[in-house]
Amino acid sequence: MTISAADWAFDKADSQSFVEQLVRHATQAIGEGRWKPGEKLPSIRALAEQLEVSRFTVADAYERLVAAGLVVSRQGSGVYVARSPQTRRLALEVDASGSAMAQEVALLRQVMDTERFRFKPGSGCLPGGWLGDEDIRSALRELARQPAPLTEYGTAQGHPALRRQLGLRLEQIDIQADPAQILMTASASHGLDLALRTLVRPGDRVLVDDPGFYNFLAALRLVGAVPVAVPRELEGPDLAALKLALEQHKPVLYITNSVLSNPIGASVSRNRAHKVLSLLAGHQCWLLEDDIYADFDTQRASRYASLAGFERVLYLGSLSKTLSADFRVGFLVGNPAVIAELTDIKLITGMSTPPSTETLMYRLLTGGRYRRHVEQLRRRLDEVRHPVFERLESLGCRLAHKPASGFFCWVRLPAGIGAARLSRRAAEQDILLAPGRHFSSQDNGDDFMRINIAHCQHEAVWRGLELALAGC
Repeated sequence: MTISAADWAFDKADSQSFVEQLVRHATQAIGEGRWKPGEKLPSIRALAEQLEVSRFTVADAYERLVAAGLVVSRQGSGVYVARSPQTRRLALEVDASGSAMAQEVALLRQVMDTERFRFKPGSGCLPGGWLGDEDIRSALRELARQPAPLTEYGTAQGHPALRRQLGLRLEQIDIQADPAQILMTASASHGLDLALRTLVRPGDRVLVDDPGFYNFLAALRLVGAVPVAVPRELEGPDLAALKLALEQHKPVLYITNSVLSNPIGASVSRNRAHKVLSLLAGHQCWLLEDDIYADFDTQRASRYASLAGFERVLYLGSLSKTLSADFRVGFLVGNPAVIAELTDIKLITGMSTPPSTETLMYRLLTGGRYRRHVEQLRRRLDEVRHPVFERLESLGCRLAHKPASGFFCWVRLPAGIGAARLSRRAAEQDILLAPGRHFSSQDNGDDFMRINIAHCQHEAVWRGLELALAGC
């Protein structure tokens, strides 16, 4: 049986293109069972004449339906509804609750779930609407017009001009590095993985801040390392605990957010940084300085790399937090010998990083748009910072530290309220929270919550938190 050409709904006033309308109509008809498996679609010419559109339009629509598995094309015969059309609801994600690292990546999975939560104060990034969408689209159009090919590998260490530009930016925070000392990575997480593959062996002890970024622990587990927690204070790691950990565990590496640390939003003081470097040097321990929040810093915080250079320091940076979680770019800075090793591992495990993405980032950094964009982000954060702090305090929460920059704050919940339970209650209100246990193994970890102030602008967030607290 042939489906009649008159059975196609079509509106030339619709904002959708003709092709998209035809595909949408056919998809609905097949999904609802109105068009049966094996039924023949009208010929391209018959349907084009009936709808008064070009044959190319109908041919394009049919090609898309074939690609979607909804119809099949038989040479010399025509186009037919597929015998087993792909219209049933398919599972798009596996059940990962029983995976080996389910606990380590649970929050990451929730943050990346685009359908489950409407509000995400537990997110680790800014709302998409805050980022430079229009600037990125403009840079993409410029990239498409350039004569350089978009089909080739990039250089081993990454885009040379971008590395030169990053070197100039590092000079602004008193870090001296030649472009040859910079290795481009696909993201900060990629850079972390490369660093651990280079510096750490199974069974090695590695120091981490507590509270600190949970993904450090997951990455260490992947390479078989043993994390050793060092209490993190506002000015940096607890020096007595650091000294004891160095003596007892003989760690090979210390990983830390030096500036606007995740989750507490504090930066290491210059005096504390000097003492940390002295202790590490005495035990020949490497330091990996994660500075991915650098562009949010308005207080001119100190960096370990600016004080010690790169003899036993690796510096990790990124543009993802300020620009886009989609077009991800990270970079590592170190001494020439370690950068050579890192580059080898990068090539072995992933070849080159995408030159088109790096070209895009270079255009954004050098076109004047990035500076204005970052200034706007800082202003927006300043506008919401203290109102959010006040609302949190009105709910009975306490902030041991009120960061003057960045978008995280580390909140102690009202007495008797556990962060894990509150998170479950908040999820019922369509709100994602980040419980303290993800960031801290200390006895009081469940008393705390990491809050992203940029995701607290909707009144429904506060109503939901009030209901969740009442339910605890």
